[in-house]
Amino acid sequence: MAYSFPEEVLEHVFSFIHTDKDRNAISVVCKSWYEVERWSRRRVFVGNCYAVSPGIVIRRFPELRSVALKGKPHFADFNLVPEGWGGNVFPWIATMTRAYPMLEELRLKRMVVTDESLELISRSFKNFKVLVLFSCEGFSTDGLAAIAANCRNLRELDLRESEVDDLSGHWLTHFPDSCTSLVSLNISCLGSEVSFSALERLVGRCPNLRTLRLNRAVPLERLPNLLHRAPQLVELGTGAYTAEPRPEVFSSLEGAFANCKELKSLSGFWDVVPDYLPSIYSICSGITSLNLSYATIQSPDLVKLVTQCPNLQRLWVLDYIEDSGLEALAAHCKDLQELRVFPSEPYGAEPNVALTEQGLVSVSEGCPKLHSVLYFCRQMTNAALVSIAKNRPNMTRFRLCILEPETPDYQTMEPLDVGFGAIVEHCKELRRLSLSGLLTDRMFDYIGTHAKKLEMLSVAFAGDSDLGLHHVLSGCESLRKLEIRDCPWGDKALLANAAKLETMRSLWMSSCSVSYGACKLLGQKMPRLNVEVIDERGPPDSRPESCLVEKLYIYRSVAGPRLDMPSFVRTMDEDSELRLS
Repeated sequence: MAYSFPEEVLEHVFSFIHTDKDRNAISVVCKSWYEVERWSRRRVFVGNCYAVSPGIVIRRFPELRSVALKGKPHFADFNLVPEGWGGNVFPWIATMTRAYPMLEELRLKRMVVTDESLELISRSFKNFKVLVLFSCEGFSTDGLAAIAANCRNLRELDLRESEVDDLSGHWLTHFPDSCTSLVSLNISCLGSEVSFSALERLVGRCPNLRTLRLNRAVPLERLPNLLHRAPQLVELGTGAYTAEPRPEVFSSLEGAFANCKELKSLSGFWDVVPDYLPSIYSICSGITSLNLSYATIQSPDLVKLVTQCPNLQRLWVLDYIEDSGLEALAAHCKDLQELRVFPSEPYGAEPNVALTEQGLVSVSEGCPKLHSVLYFCRQMTNAALVSIAKNRPNMTRFRLCILEPETPDYQTMEPLDVGFGAIVEHCKELRRLSLSGLLTDRMFDYIGTHAKKLEMLSVAFAGDSDLGLHHVLSGCESLRKLEIRDCPWGDKALLANAAKLETMRSLWMSSCSVSYGACKLLGQKMPRLNVEVIDERGPPDSRPESCLVEKLYIYRSVAGPRLDMPSFVRTMDEDSELRLS
């Protein structure tokens, strides 16, 4: 049957198949499907820029229009990856300029992006439309000016959480007057003022602009002008939401928001003055997403706000919301699907807010659609975790971060094994899990036994012995990413489960009990894995093989060892000694 369809028909059918998993599946049906899928693939996601080379991607998919790349490991977000580790996107850009002159989209995460790379993008891809730089670094507003000036069909420019060398706010003036194509603009990470007149003109001449996220330097008094120019906005990130209380400013804001009938998502609200929050109440009934993770709004004002949002599906908020605010959320927001509660003072010795496990229990009881949680707190109990598990068996992402490592159940002083065990036992669709608190090997036995669909696991300050790691690697059939820090896990479990590592995307271990000798042995035993030892104390081969390594990053690769390793990174394989000599 595979040969009975003309290629044109297959290509048309394949155009309706969008997920990477499904596209990969159809490519292995037979040779003819492989070829049709290969030539018709327009977008690709590479979860590790060192897992494959640009040349291999180009040979496999010659007609791509969209490329998404990830660079540094996830723990780079917590400053655990040393400066200069790698992840430079320039080799990819340089290669793609020759192979993909019609490239339209580039989405990068945790990569080093230089101004040279941005200038090359702006000159090389004539129909370039989308640039997303998520948690990237290495570039300045000069590079952004090149993108603005030369990418005449740009639809999306998103700089979310990137570190930008903010040389000048005038880079926005480089957008030509003919630029009317923007659909999404996110400049929230920029530190200094932008040219507000240029921003107003740009917003005003882009009739299809749907997303606008401003930086903190945009004053509240200027926001109504922008909203009047873009009443069609669906997502808005405000700048600083602060000003001296003046009736005319409030009235102007309230009128501008009331005119934005399509708004579904709000964020920003830096330095918020509570007196101005009611200015958004008129549109709250239509809001489905609130990101208040930078807004120092106290619990009473948060309660007033969330009770105005009955259709809220996603809430990111600081712990100022407290248990009382979460109880109000549970009572009024029955469509809530995702909750993230961040700490306002993570390094404070004493609690500064009344946030406990009870707030999360309340939300799990009151919000039947809740399936994704990130929750920072100072205390937890097994009983609370068991309640959450029973209330929300539909949970797919559960990340609990107890601020003090190795904190037990504060009521019984027992480990939290039973509570987290209930999470993995009852939540059959769990895909991502982050653990914290006092945990023993018993907990990891629960994970290996029950978490059959778990794809990503993050562990810190947990476990008793190598047995915990063995339970996870031998039991979690779907595991793709494993991140470990400050756990007593080491050589025995790692080497015994070496074959499992080839089925995963990556394993990160820092401050664990892994020896340099075991890393060498693993690299020689598993040639399709890149086994990188990251040690800033000097060459690890100058110390005894029993010496523990600082950091270990293991990932599968069809490209072999990378060529841009800094001096503090060593790749362990059969040829490593030859390369080092």
